[in-house]
Amino acid sequence: MAAAPNPPLSSVLPPLILGTATFNHQYNDPSQLPYTDIVRRALEHGIMGFDTSPYYGPSEVLLGDALQTLTPPPTRDGYFLITKAGRIASNEFDYSPAWIRYSVCRSLERLGTPYLDLVYTHDVEFVSPAEVLEAVKELRRMRDEGLIRYVGISGYPVEVLVSLAEMILEETGEPLDAVMSYSNFCIQNSQLGRADFLQRLGNAGIECVLNASMLSMGLITTRGADNGPMSSWHPAPPQLREVCHDLAEIARKSGERLEEVALRWALENWGCIGAPFGSTAIPRSLRAGAPPRIGVSVMGVSNVDELEETWALWKSVVELANNADVDAAGRRDRIERLVRDQMWPHLASWKDYAWESGGPSFINLRQNKGVVPVDAVATRYGLVTQQFLDSAKI
Repeated sequence: MAAAPNPPLSSVLPPLILGTATFNHQYNDPSQLPYTDIVRRALEHGIMGFDTSPYYGPSEVLLGDALQTLTPPPTRDGYFLITKAGRIASNEFDYSPAWIRYSVCRSLERLGTPYLDLVYTHDVEFVSPAEVLEAVKELRRMRDEGLIRYVGISGYPVEVLVSLAEMILEETGEPLDAVMSYSNFCIQNSQLGRADFLQRLGNAGIECVLNASMLSMGLITTRGADNGPMSSWHPAPPQLREVCHDLAEIARKSGERLEEVALRWALENWGCIGAPFGSTAIPRSLRAGAPPRIGVSVMGVSNVDELEETWALWKSVVELANNADVDAAGRRDRIERLVRDQMWPHLASWKDYAWESGGPSFINLRQNKGVVPVDAVATRYGLVTQQFLDSAKI
């Protein structure tokens, strides 16, 4: 008997998701990261969604370990797991059906779960549309087998994401469930909120659009992209790094911290602009006076204090939706004016600038696409034939 169809993604997708790219050497020393405390506190607050990827170093392993060692352990239906497939390294991608299936099965093992709630193809701008299409088809086959519940795509260039969403609907007759972009709805770049892009995503049947990296991978912070571990890999050019670092002083002169300004602005505005593609699964404690649907944001934190700050900001944004708190509404308006009247003029031509990601100049160094390791994952999930296993032992 066929499995019952999944409910609309918007009815089950948490409106605030904990991204775990920070559980990685690019941002932190994972051995010093309080990852279990972060996950525990997130669940205590009702933050039920977790976003990870095999590309994020030990992130999947650490997240899986945290979820399995918490006492008492959360029930599987008590949290929402999101991961990605297809990106292996900074210059290595494999979107072949064989690798996509292997990657998802490995994620199931690492995360200690019989199914994944949502899986994206990771950073789609680095491969061809044909490769994205084949990867999505394989993810849907795994969905039909009960290993995945929803399928989406992720990446940086909004135009590429929109065009691929349109292509996939045209080629398959079925829309994607979700599209996620990062660094494209923040105080430096708000392209994800463009009306024409959202209209096209709606026409492509997209149920949910998620906004990730509200601080643009550390670019919009007091420390800045040049003064942390991201300095060696952040894609922002030097001039953009400089003008974004200047925003910290603009915030300070107004009695604010840049991080709080940036997070509040993004959470507030995407909560409204992204609402047609948002979540109706508002935490029970916040439902009174909350809007029926709110744009979904993905936050990244490196410690419990950062989690507490972002949670408090998001909670205040939801509670402000009914304009009940006059003082909080006044603060929201002050933040809006600070960004609009001081920060955007300072950014000048760098406002809405998007760096190159993918494109014709990118060279994929993956040599043997579709070749999966002969390991415990491949054996357990039947990804290699017995004949191949026997020959490998010779």
